[in-house]
Amino acid sequence: MTDTGPFRLPRGGRLIDRAYPLPFRFDGRQMRGVAGDTLASALLANGQLMMGRSFKYHRPRGPLASGVEEPNALLGLGQGGRFEPNQRATTTPLVGGMVTTSQNAWPSLNADIGAVNNWLYRFFPAGFYYKTFMRPRAFWKHVFEPIIRRSAGLGKAPTQADPDKYEQAYAHVDVVVVGGGIAGLTAARDAGRDGRSVWLIEQTPHFGGRTPTDHADGQSRVDALLAELRALPNVTLRRSTMATGLYDHGYLLARESLADHDPNAGIPRQRLWRIRAGHVVVASGALERPLSFAGNDVPGVMLASAVRDYVSDYGVAPGRRFVVVTNNDDAYRTALVALDAGLEVVAVIDARSTAAGALPEAVRARGVRVLTGSAIAGIKGSHRVEAVKVCAHSGSGQVTETVEADCVAMSGGWSPVVHLWSHCGGKLNWSDTQSMFAPDPNRPPTGADGKAMASCAGAAAGDLLVPELTGAQAESATMPVWVMPTHATRKMKFKMWLDYQNDVKVSDVELAAQEGYHSVEHTKRYTTLGMATDQGKVSNINGLAVLSNALNQPIPATGTTTFRPPYTPLTLGTIAAEARGELFQPLRKTPMHGWHERRGAHWEPVGHWRRPYCYPKGGESHGDAVAREIRAVRDSVGTLDASTLGKIIVKGPDAGRFLDMMYTGMMSSLPVGKCRYGLICSENGFLIDDGVAARLSEDTWLVHTTTGGAERMHGHFEDWLQCEWWDWKVWTANVTEQWAQVAVVGPKARVLLERLGGMDLSPEALPFMGWAEGQIAGIPARVYRISFSGELSFEVAVPASRGLELWEKLHEAGRDLNVTPYGTEAMHVMRAEKGFIMIGDETDGTVIPQDLGMSWAISKKKPDYIGKRAQERSFMTSPDRWKLVGLESLDGRVLPDGAYAVEDGANGNGQRNTQGRVTSTYMSPTLNRPIAMGLVRHGPERMGEVLEFPVAGQESYKARIVDPVFYDKEGSRANG
Repeated sequence: MTDTGPFRLPRGGRLIDRAYPLPFRFDGRQMRGVAGDTLASALLANGQLMMGRSFKYHRPRGPLASGVEEPNALLGLGQGGRFEPNQRATTTPLVGGMVTTSQNAWPSLNADIGAVNNWLYRFFPAGFYYKTFMRPRAFWKHVFEPIIRRSAGLGKAPTQADPDKYEQAYAHVDVVVVGGGIAGLTAARDAGRDGRSVWLIEQTPHFGGRTPTDHADGQSRVDALLAELRALPNVTLRRSTMATGLYDHGYLLARESLADHDPNAGIPRQRLWRIRAGHVVVASGALERPLSFAGNDVPGVMLASAVRDYVSDYGVAPGRRFVVVTNNDDAYRTALVALDAGLEVVAVIDARSTAAGALPEAVRARGVRVLTGSAIAGIKGSHRVEAVKVCAHSGSGQVTETVEADCVAMSGGWSPVVHLWSHCGGKLNWSDTQSMFAPDPNRPPTGADGKAMASCAGAAAGDLLVPELTGAQAESATMPVWVMPTHATRKMKFKMWLDYQNDVKVSDVELAAQEGYHSVEHTKRYTTLGMATDQGKVSNINGLAVLSNALNQPIPATGTTTFRPPYTPLTLGTIAAEARGELFQPLRKTPMHGWHERRGAHWEPVGHWRRPYCYPKGGESHGDAVAREIRAVRDSVGTLDASTLGKIIVKGPDAGRFLDMMYTGMMSSLPVGKCRYGLICSENGFLIDDGVAARLSEDTWLVHTTTGGAERMHGHFEDWLQCEWWDWKVWTANVTEQWAQVAVVGPKARVLLERLGGMDLSPEALPFMGWAEGQIAGIPARVYRISFSGELSFEVAVPASRGLELWEKLHEAGRDLNVTPYGTEAMHVMRAEKGFIMIGDETDGTVIPQDLGMSWAISKKKPDYIGKRAQERSFMTSPDRWKLVGLESLDGRVLPDGAYAVEDGANGNGQRNTQGRVTSTYMSPTLNRPIAMGLVRHGPERMGEVLEFPVAGQESYKARIVDPVFYDKEGSRANG
């Protein structure tokens, strides 16, 4: 033994470097590991076998596995902002100075008050919370619920900001091979030889998988493959990279660990790769299954593969006297590894009636007893294994002998890692001969073209030995063993575990079946089987088998639960990457943002944008600034930064057909070079957006949306295209930020633009609701003749990189015209003066176009559009719906925004009945009086009537119902 721990073997450990000791702390105790250790191997080397407590019963738990499937050894890691709960000790590389703590134990790991639950197990069967926390409700709610909430959960959430950095990156690859074992290395080599771009990603820091550990010449085989791969320029190798999810169209997420738990590295801690792959080869190996017997959770009971990993890879002995229990040949490798390390193997307990293969014979030749047809009846010991009780596998569980041991290496066979294959629709087949679910090559996940998006290789495909690659000898068949016999006492049955982290027992699954939970998904939720942080990696197949046995049906009839990403947990820091702090919701700025800021703009938040509300000068109030801006526009010319308006390209042979469904009006008939205003409704018939569409070519439209609606409407378009009309040939692109857009508005707008030169903007060349391309002041531009203010208006769109240039040239050329920048409030007032609606003001999710007097925007020529049928429902066609009107204040006061108009009578709460509300209200400097719009019951039929708008603490407001168009009803000013 070395001074790095009492259980460190004097030799061995292919992954560690004994020359570099690394100090760390666990629960306040100073310990030492060596370079290459994981936290689990370092703790084992220091004799720390118990590493945590289980969730429900607070039972002592030590490591079960050596990889990502580990359910028990979860630790709190780090301090301050770098503290993280639920870190798997088996996959966390040891870093010098680490501070770790055990979880789910108080006041200490060895003396945990919560362990009282272990003695009260009879009161906590499967689903006890559904049966218990019912009546009396007040008692449970006020007495026990606070206690349960304090004790629930594993680990504690960090309370300080995470100081580490994370990043995201993107890649496009012909072939991605997931898994760096012998099968993955071979698949990557074959794809690389074909000249395709290949990525090989491996979740651990080492390539080769189990081959170097389990086969004599395994490392040399791996080294030869790696040498060939590194010589191929089209192949990229990435270690410490976990593929977490496979999605539609070959979209793969992978987390690369760059400097985990090393704050001094000076580089991002983790990187999230977003990969588009032409094809994915799943070579992610297989996971060993445990066996269920009484006491199979006592610290020291481990998977056989994990035992030999700790001995061979880390030079650590999890015990001194081993018992191996198995239903297959592979576990015999663990016995041989332990013997080679100088450890004692007391017996191999094999459930099969015979064990005559090469591996069992090799173990017998070393003098080890092989007890065939035998099983474990129970484990003696609570905080670690002390002895093993042996019984006949086919018997009643009667103990035939007791064997002293301090470590049990168990193997119930292997299950392919089918998660990625299943994430995107790949189907599975049950193999009776191998007792496992394996990918069905005839039903792979498919891409949009119907071709296979993924394939499986090696153990992930069910070929658990890969003999042609590893040189492995043929092995005898695995015997399906899920539960070993035990005394039929409640106490003994209580100790047979399936899901270690969530404390789900064999009896829990049997009880769920007895109580009618026959669906595997229902059983999962009723018992919480497979719902822990390991997502059932070592428990699901055993649980399915127990459920199938309880239902007296074959395992395929029971089926599997749904595999969902991520394969292993992702820290929120990796998911968010740079999107935190000020960048969590970054402010979007137009190219002219700095100009506005220097001119003292007062900002208004609009979605993620900041738009100038107004530009106060000197001691101006905001109201005075808005009035000045409006007068300048009405009298001469103003400029508005309209770059934030949503701009979506809709292109393809079916684009017109698609837009006809999106808009209430007809868009397919729009001539090239023309614009058309349109409304968009939800499937419930309610108005959700409006804007102007321009037809750029025979198959291309540019759709404008509200500023806050660009992403939402683009998502709306894509939702219908991908989910309903997936076979239509239509493509969309959100190009909002590719273009800067300036509205040049007012009676002298044409004069100002003509000074810059470059385009004929005469009424004949560019009539109202037309558009033209050319150059303005030498800048490539697209000019739209549309108006949101009622004045002569041109909206000039230029490449975003030249937006500021255009803006500055407009203001330089228009000084003598008193060209005035105006903000959103002036825009809103001017549109209200014209009676134009605004999404979010006149609409609130309950308004349809007909309520706004906009039936003219609904085509009578086309049979359907989204929302049409909903608008034909009786409630939508009711004459009692509130309709848009203008409101004229009687006493000169501006009506309060959102105020309700009342009428006689009261509702059940004693509140006065309402008959309308104010939707937009302003002081109009153009008219020098207040104006407002509102929705009123039977409003257009009640012109001249006076409504009352009571406001708490004030004298009621009164307003007359008038036409909503307050200014230039004929529309002559829009033509200049």
